[in-house]
Amino acid sequence: MSSRTVLDAQDIERAIVRISHEIVEANQGTSNLLILGIPTRGVFLANRIAQSIAKNYPDFDLITSVGKLDVTMFRDDLASRPSKQVTATFIPTQSLENLTVVLVDDVLFSGRTVRAALDALVSYGRPKAVRLAVLVDRGHRELPIRADFVGKNLPTSFSERIYVKLTESDDEQSVVIEQ
Repeated sequence: MSSRTVLDAQDIERAIVRISHEIVEANQGTSNLLILGIPTRGVFLANRIAQSIAKNYPDFDLITSVGKLDVTMFRDDLASRPSKQVTATFIPTQSLENLTVVLVDDVLFSGRTVRAALDALVSYGRPKAVRLAVLVDRGHRELPIRADFVGKNLPTSFSERIYVKLTESDDEQSVVIEQ
C-alpha cells in the first residue's frame, strides 16, 4: 500500500486561517455567526477556525459562537454501521433563527454526512443560512452538495482513501492519501 502526504502541518494551518477569513468575509463580519463541527475531526477543525476568527476579529465570542453537531442518528447508513458512537450535540444558543451556521467537517466525499448534518440541524431550528467548510474536498458526490469553503480540493479515485490526522486526536498533523 502506497501513501503520500498531500498536506503537512503548515499547509493545514494556512488552510484554516484562509477559511476563517473567507467565512467572515462571506458573512460580512462576525455577527450572527455560529460555527458547528461534525464529530470527530470536524469539531477540532471548527474550534481551530473559531480561534482563528477570534484572533483576528475580537468581537467574535468563542463561548457563544462554537459548538458541535452529532449526526449519527440522522445517517442513512446507520443500519450498516450500528457500532457508530453517538456523541453529545452542543449548540451554544437558544435559537438558530437569524444565524448563519457554518458546518465544519474534515473530508467531503459522497455528501451523505452533510445531508445528515442538515437534517440534524433543522431538528434544532431554522437558521437564516447554512454554509459548509471542509478541509478536503475529494469529489465523488452522490448528492447535490458542495462546500462553500475548502482547504484543498483533492480529486481522488474510489480506490484511494484520505486520512486527516490532527494533533487533538492523532498526535500528528497531516493529510495523507493511501492507494
